[in-house]
Amino acid sequence: MASSSIHSLLLFCSLLLSIHMILSSQAKPSSLKPQALVLPIAKDASTLQYIITIKQGTPPVTLKLTVDLGGQFLWVDCDEGQYISSTYKPAYCNATQCSIANSKECNWECFFPKRPGCNNRTCILFPDNTVIGSADNNGEVGQDILWGPHSTDGSHPGPKVSNIPNFIFACSSNTFYGVLGLANGVKGMAGLGRTRIAIPTQFASAYKLPRKFAICLPSSARSYGVVFFGDGPYVLAPKIDVYKSLTFTKLILNPVNTGNAFDPDEPSAEYFINVKSIKVNEKIVSLNTSLLAIDQNGYGGTKISTVNPYTVLESTIYKAFVDAFVKEMPGHIKRVASVEPFGACFDSTHIGITRVGPAVPSIAFVLQSEGVYWRVSGANSMVQVSKDVLCLGFVGAEQRQRYSFESPTTSIVIGGHQLEDNLLQFDLANKRLGFSSSLLSRETSCANFNFTSTAVI
Repeated sequence: MASSSIHSLLLFCSLLLSIHMILSSQAKPSSLKPQALVLPIAKDASTLQYIITIKQGTPPVTLKLTVDLGGQFLWVDCDEGQYISSTYKPAYCNATQCSIANSKECNWECFFPKRPGCNNRTCILFPDNTVIGSADNNGEVGQDILWGPHSTDGSHPGPKVSNIPNFIFACSSNTFYGVLGLANGVKGMAGLGRTRIAIPTQFASAYKLPRKFAICLPSSARSYGVVFFGDGPYVLAPKIDVYKSLTFTKLILNPVNTGNAFDPDEPSAEYFINVKSIKVNEKIVSLNTSLLAIDQNGYGGTKISTVNPYTVLESTIYKAFVDAFVKEMPGHIKRVASVEPFGACFDSTHIGITRVGPAVPSIAFVLQSEGVYWRVSGANSMVQVSKDVLCLGFVGAEQRQRYSFESPTTSIVIGGHQLEDNLLQFDLANKRLGFSSSLLSRETSCANFNFTSTAVI
């Protein structure tokens, strides 16, 4: 009897210890070196922007941020005391943080009460609201705790990792435009571009990760896509490691800054690729190919953007492309009146549906050789604007300017709709892009990452 009681007591103590260990692991971030990090990414139905959520400051505050693939850094709207944190530290002029951030200007005096974003003798950056094409606001360079995201083995979330105590960002204050045009509740923009203080580089440095990240945008506001920081595998249900089937092409550096806060001495932080031609139904579109190269002034070329909801084409390229697409559309499918901002729309009642979307002419961006191309299938080329109308989801540069202050300098800007349900890996160390083309052809999608932890979302 005594032996049975001792055995029961031992089992009970063992159970208590197990519970304690589980709770401890949930309460404290893991100090182990992660293989990679993972964040969910949402689509805002109203603005078509892509949103990630982080926790920053003390006490930790949840911040919704619009993803800017080519953005130079993370910036937060700190105007009128909107950012409150006891661990915030401004970067004073000539500090090391100013050099790391590549800040070249100082704000010697702030004429408002002292607060994050408003301190004397601090170095500044110019947060770029790329949604509206404006960089008219100042942003104080600051540091604060960024609360560690979840680690991942590539197939599901793991423990949260340790916090970054001195994450560098821009605290935007006294701004007119600020978060104008950003999705409801968004407090700034998450820059993933090619700079030392962009999120991928700071994560790679803090957690000793490879300088790589992968983004997989959701096609619906009702599901989450995924962003990985670090190397693959990148596993989507049903147990498909998308990394194994990526096609690679070189990332091109535009030597001229393409941001709205123009600095002619700095290269662009955005991601350019070398598109050689465009094909519709395997036929080359006749266009001025000189526009596909980047000239000495930084004009031309092809970049990838998450802030443009649709691919934007230089005017003459757009006309040639639309004409070629219309010509290849089967004769029984009637063209109907255009619906802004699109230039070619069709009666969808006679358009069939395939695994990769509407059965329409295929589109391909041909890269370094004829055998290397990024295929754009119907799900990524067409937009359902009403019950019976499908439109070609590309816009001309003149249409883009109606919704933005930005003056277009790039000939092809591959936008969000064409990126959805495609996994893209940006290998910063080796200067190359890995792309999957549509995951729908493999019977999976960007919504199929196994976010099993409710704490992640």
